[in-house]
Amino acid sequence: ERVQAGVEFGKAHKATLETVSADTGIPAEIILGIIGVETYFGKIKGSYKVLDALYTLGFGYPRRGKFFKSELEKFLVLAELEDLDVHTIEGSYAGAMGYSQFMPSSYIAYAKSFEENGTRDLMNSPEDAIASVANYLKVHRWKTGQPITSRAKMTKKITGLRKQSTRPKNKVSDYTAIGFKPAEKLEASLPATMLIFDKDGNTEHWFGLYNFYVITRYNHSPLYAMAVYQLAEAVKKGMD
Repeated sequence: ERVQAGVEFGKAHKATLETVSADTGIPAEIILGIIGVETYFGKIKGSYKVLDALYTLGFGYPRRGKFFKSELEKFLVLAELEDLDVHTIEGSYAGAMGYSQFMPSSYIAYAKSFEENGTRDLMNSPEDAIASVANYLKVHRWKTGQPITSRAKMTKKITGLRKQSTRPKNKVSDYTAIGFKPAEKLEASLPATMLIFDKDGNTEHWFGLYNFYVITRYNHSPLYAMAVYQLAEAVKKGMD
C-alpha cells in the first residue's frame, strides 16, 4: 500500500521532483523514499501540538531536556520567521513537523521554498517538502551519480566480522578481498562499510556506500536508511 501511495504521490508531483532532482542531483526516488517513510507521503504528519510536545519534553524529560528546550526556542524563532501560529501547528510526539518531519532547528537550517522567494511551508506544501528533503541531503554531501548500497554475497565462509560504523572507513576492495561479492558491479576504490542486518536468525550483509551514510544523517538508524532505499527502489519501479 505504501509503495502504491508513493507511485501516486510521485506521479502527482512529477514535474516538481524532476526540477528539484535536476537542480540538486538528488534522485527523485530517494526524496520519495524519505517522505514515504517519514509521513506515508503526507498522510501521517502527527497530531501533537508542537508547542506542547517541545515544552513537555524540554521541562519534563531531564535526560534530553537541554535538546528539547533548544528546539522549543528554535520553534518560537521559526514561528516569527515563517509567520506560523505556534498554538495550532501539529507534529510528532517529539516536535517534528510537516511532510518531511523536520525538527525546528532543521526547519530553520535546511527547509527551502520550491518557489523563489516564497515561504517555507512544510506542513501544507508537498513542493516545499520535496525541495527541503533534497536540500538536506545535498548539504550533507550527497555524491551525485554514485550508488547507495548493494547486497553482499559471501564467496567463502567469513566469521568474526563485527558491526561497523555507517560512515565508510574502508573500500569495496577491502571486503571483496576477504570474500564478499556485491550483487551489482561496484568500483573497487569506492569508500564502503559492511552493513549487517539480523532478523529472526537470518543475517543479511550489504555494502554501505557513502550515499547510504548520507541518508543516515536524516535518521542515524541503518534500518531507517535501508527502508528508505528499498521503498525508493520499489516506488521507482512502480512509476516506470
